Parts: sequence; structure tokens; C-alpha cells
Amino acid sequence: MTPTTRIFTDPAHVRLLALDVDGVLTDGSILLDDDGREIKRFNIRDGLGLRVWTRLGFGAAVVTGRCGRSVQHRMAELGVGEVIQGSKDKAESLALLETRTNIPREHMAFLGDDWPDLAIMSRVGYPMAVGDADRRIIEKAAFVTRSLGGRGAVREAVEHLLAAKGMMDRAVGLYDA
Repeated sequence: MTPTTRIFTDPAHVRLLALDVDGVLTDGSILLDDDGREIKRFNIRDGLGLRVWTRLGFGAAVVTGRCGRSVQHRMAELGVGEVIQGSKDKAESLALLETRTNIPREHMAFLGDDWPDLAIMSRVGYPMAVGDADRRIIEKAAFVTRSLGGRGAVREAVEHLLAAKGMMDRAVGLYDA
């Protein structure tokens, strides 16, 4: 094993999925209205994936360097319990998540896309990247979505984790009663 080789947690053991926002839950665009208010565009299928994940009893979190009420509103709507905005150091935010959730980082996944995510991806048990992530993020990832950020990547990551747990039928069954 080379010094840079890393052993990842089995995705079946992931109990908390943490996400970046811009470039992961959104396509990375920043829209400003005439009054300077930021508007974010979220993908509805990503939202359903997060809802299913939490309905099945798993934790979800957001760790983002930016701040905005739209993120707070959307995550509340989806039942995402942990929202850390304005994170200057995502590795420190990871330690905060461990404390708040009592879930060790080895049982966390993180879905990222760009350089500010490098530190947290090096520390979680199961790092994941969106399909259009920076190559450095992709190199750190145990799983890379085919979907692009803001275009179904979160849903794909959730389905990947649920499939590893053998829970896809149960997930679909929430809606196919």
C-alpha cells in the first residue's frame, strides 16, 4: 500500500450524508435579483433523495462556506437537521457535526465538488464527488456520480448508499404502497 492509498468505509455503514451546497445541491450558479438578493435553484429529485434518506432513519447535513436564507428554508423543508453555513474550515465543521450528531466521521459520507471540500473529504469515511467536480475532488472520492451538481447528483449518491445497504426496495416502497 502506498502512503497515499486510503481505505474507505464500506458505504453500507454510512449513517450520515453531508453535502456542500453550491455545485452539489445547485449547479454552482449564483443568481442575484435587482435588489442583490441571492436566488438558488434546487433540483426536486435531489430533494426527494434527501427526504427518502432521512425517512429511512439516516442523518443529513449541509456544510457550506456561503450563507443564505434560501439554503435554510430548503433544508428545513427537506428535514435536513444539521445546517452549517459560513464554514471557513470544513474540517472543523466536521468535528462539530460529530459532536452534534454523535456519529463518528468514519460513518459519514460527504458529497463535494471543489477545493473548499478537500479537507472534509480527506476526513470522512466515505467521500463522494459530483460528476463535474474538480479533478482533485474526484481523485479523493470513493464514488463519483454520473450526474452533475444540481442535476440529480445528490439523488444518485443517496441511491448508491441505499443500494449498498440493500434498501432500494424499501426506499421505493415508501411511494409504491
